Amino acid sequence: MTIRVDLNPEMEARLKAEARSQGVPLEKLAEQLLKEALTASSMPQGVLTVEEFHHMLAGMAEGSEKLPNLATESFSRESFYADGLDGRDAVPRR
Repeated sequence: MTIRVDLNPEMEARLKAEARSQGVPLEKLAEQLLKEALTASSMPQGVLTVEEFHHMLAGMAEGSEKLPNLATESFSRESFYADGLDGRDAVPRR
């Protein structure tokens, strides 16, 4: 199918510059941009079905059975930061 699109001079210049920078013919770039726009608009934006959500969670959990079980006490401030602060001073003294 062939379509005609009237562009203002600024848009035409931007399209030509982008095609030149990518080293592709102007028509190919226009086709690529149109495909990307149509693909992006057909994808749901932030809405998942329950099945998709569960599939995403399963993918995130994949391999987690190999992680060690750690006691809750392992996740203290002291275990993450070795700055010597005891919680009373917000800024270490010099």
